[in-house]
Amino acid sequence: MNISMKLRFWILVSIVAISGFSQGMLLPLIAIIFEQDGVSSSMNGFHATGLYLGILIASPLMEAPLRRFGYKPIILIGGFTVAISLALFPLWKSFWFWFLLRLAIGIGDHMLHFATQTWITSFSPKDRLGRNISLYGLFFGLGFAAGPLMTGFLKVNTTLPFIISSAISLAAWLTVWLLKNERPEHDSDSTSFFGTMKRFGKVFKYAWVAFLPPFGYGFLEASLNGNFPVYAMRSGIGVDAVALLLPAFAIGGILSQLPLGILSDKLGRRNVMLVVTLAGFISFTAAGLLENSTTGLLICFFIAGTVVGSTFSLGISYMADLLPKQLLPAGNLMCGIFFSFGSISGPFIGGLAIQWLKGISFFYVISTMLLLIFIALVAVRHEGSTQQANSL
Repeated sequence: MNISMKLRFWILVSIVAISGFSQGMLLPLIAIIFEQDGVSSSMNGFHATGLYLGILIASPLMEAPLRRFGYKPIILIGGFTVAISLALFPLWKSFWFWFLLRLAIGIGDHMLHFATQTWITSFSPKDRLGRNISLYGLFFGLGFAAGPLMTGFLKVNTTLPFIISSAISLAAWLTVWLLKNERPEHDSDSTSFFGTMKRFGKVFKYAWVAFLPPFGYGFLEASLNGNFPVYAMRSGIGVDAVALLLPAFAIGGILSQLPLGILSDKLGRRNVMLVVTLAGFISFTAAGLLENSTTGLLICFFIAGTVVGSTFSLGISYMADLLPKQLLPAGNLMCGIFFSFGSISGPFIGGLAIQWLKGISFFYVISTMLLLIFIALVAVRHEGSTQQANSL
């Protein structure tokens, strides 16, 4: 990559890091605030879905503006929406007002992620695609790992975490103005909503198995950050311990993100994902058995993060392997949609498990989901999909 391409790449991944920071902060922060206010675990879990409902609402409408206006305007609008929404949280402490703000952040975050993912997958050479997407995931993970640390500011002032994250988001947003705008490759289909739906059909036909890892990552990430603080507090684990355990998962993912991405370039995305989903199943099953030990949980969280913390970026890379460049915008949208499905179902199912399945660890819900993805990856092979898709 030349100097301008390198600058563009590092600005894009830095923006994603700030997005990860705000998401990593919001899930445990609001979960703790609502738990202290006596909100039920199921309603707490439902509230966490607001972010991902925003992604689902925005997804079908996103491709046409991206093709028409290019990457930069979409990133700018999305980043500004996130920064302003974060700043509005201290204005009024209300369950439904905060839900609407989460919805707005979901829309803004998806605009930002969709544009940056598609831009990076479009200019990355095949032999460095896994590396570049893993760096994308690494920076998101760095931000996400730092986010839960903001829960410590609750002791100082409830509004402080929102103000700090809004200011940081706005500062990162300003760097996007340095980039030169580009547009995705032309596609023969219409850029209307119906054209997007037609491309979704093609993408799903040839790359559906690549959307399972993003689904799984959304499920476990949202349930860990949205449900675990509630589950831990009801199990006698304090807020300080939660602020330590949650980053352990993210740090594990940070350490392995780049090595796994490079390894997937050499050994194949599917082969690497088979190993990490099986190892993730074992790690979360062990967490369920060791949940009375903070040290045991810390080790399990770290190992689990190391093996499954890269599933989202591996899924994006696998999708890009299976599709031609003109279908990448739709493919990236569907990665976001499946991530949202997982993120919505995770906290809700986890909240129900905490509320109704007494004596059964909610970690088993996560381990079961990972086992099902592993079985699907074993059962399905997609050799030759790229060539078939290119012929369409």
